[in-house]
Amino acid sequence: MKTLVFDLETKNLAREVGGWSNIDKLGLAAAVLLHVETGEVLRYVEQDASDLIAQLLKADRVVGFNVVRFDYVVLRPYGLSLNPDLINKSIDILDHLYQYLGFRLSLNNLAEATLNETKSADGIIAVQWFRDGKIDQVLDYCEQDVRVTYRLWEFGRENGHVKYRDRDFRLQRVPVSW
Repeated sequence: MKTLVFDLETKNLAREVGGWSNIDKLGLAAAVLLHVETGEVLRYVEQDASDLIAQLLKADRVVGFNVVRFDYVVLRPYGLSLNPDLINKSIDILDHLYQYLGFRLSLNNLAEATLNETKSADGIIAVQWFRDGKIDQVLDYCEQDVRVTYRLWEFGRENGHVKYRDRDFRLQRVPVSW
């Protein structure tokens, strides 16, 4: 079994490319894959997009947060086809929770409530780092998100639920079956 945990960061913000309906115009700044079975971390920049896509397609399972509606769409201009095989082998944590709850949660909310940890930055800051030529900072941030996503997925697998804070800051549980 080859399980990859995946995240990417973009070169642009949604408002700069005409809104969220133009995700495919955001551009790949950096991406990170964590090979769960070996612990190997693979880092990619835009010129490595074809290698990144090859790894995603060879995986038996891809775990991510909003990968189907965001990360994969960002990769479409680089040659990724959103075929059913890729979608079926993907565990999209955000989509799974949205299907159950009917609303979206942030990775930071889930990480804080479930794992008692927070993200180190956000995508807006990552775009600025990219523009400032700080690609190592972008890759480090992306890797941290991958590791948080992995721990969240593992927690859900081991405990059958993850946690979040609702609008009144009450701790809630969501059953998961990944």
